Amino acid sequence: MSHFRVRYQTLEFDKTDIHVRTLRDKQEFSDDDNTAFDLGISSAVWSLFGVIWPSGEVLAHLMFEHEVKGLKILEVGCGIGLASLVLNHRLADITATDYHPEAGNFLNENTLLNGDRKIPFVRASWQDPGTNLGKYDCIIGSDILYERFHVDLLSAFIEKHAAENCLVMLVDPGRGHHAPFSKKMVTLGYTHSQRKPIDTCYLTAPFKGQILTYQKGLPCQ
Repeated sequence: MSHFRVRYQTLEFDKTDIHVRTLRDKQEFSDDDNTAFDLGISSAVWSLFGVIWPSGEVLAHLMFEHEVKGLKILEVGCGIGLASLVLNHRLADITATDYHPEAGNFLNENTLLNGDRKIPFVRASWQDPGTNLGKYDCIIGSDILYERFHVDLLSAFIEKHAAENCLVMLVDPGRGHHAPFSKKMVTLGYTHSQRKPIDTCYLTAPFKGQILTYQKGLPCQ
């Protein structure tokens, strides 16, 4: 049984409300059966999936405006899955993945909160060879380059699931690993650009990160 406290909040996207159930704060922890521990998730980082981060809000606002018609979209390292919730509310073809054992449960609860259809979710490691996720026209993520070794793991995972023509869009808060990641993506055949978000008035502090985009093949739109 899980023993953590939660909070409920509503985030506004123009005139659209997205309701979200998250952990109460980053101090929450519950792993009585050692499920997370056995997956290599320590108590120090257990809660990180379950709160809304600035990069996640930036990505969600990008996805509120992004043209999604005809696109098959994958969110990697979704955490609480705010961008996936926004896309799902827009009736986009979205699949979410995360390694945390509670991420799928929270995503299901939040889908119900918004009265939307269930979001396909796969608990997957970036080094898992048997995810059977298929190929996607658009792959998104936020604040997922935590460590230097993530550069090779994430780039390989993305390449495995990128369609012939694929847009990859990541929001990075500036942890310092995006430069080697971008170089790796270029060696895999992607063109690369980066920019600051134009308007982040919905955040409580200035956003110092970047929107990283990588294009494989021809643009889908």
